[in-house]
Amino acid sequence: MEPAPEITFEQIRERAYDLWERNHRLDGFEIEFWLMAERELKAERSRSHSGTRADDSGTGPTTPEPQRPVRSPAEIEGVEVLL
Repeated sequence: MEPAPEITFEQIRERAYDLWERNHRLDGFEIEFWLMAERELKAERSRSHSGTRADDSGTGPTTPEPQRPVRSPAEIEGVEVLL
């Protein structure tokens, strides 16, 4: 079995940007979006590289793991939002 292809900087950047846009373009969460993008891409590569699909396992469909929602600065304890 050959190793999964490398995830490129550009692929992570594009996914992080997509996540940022889907989360209402929150400022100050660049690292969280970057790390989330890396995790998603690695999980996708791992699933596709394993060669198995949920319906091939004999256990029926699987439920995807829920993603941790990105919190706004106002929701983080101890952060004062200045308007």
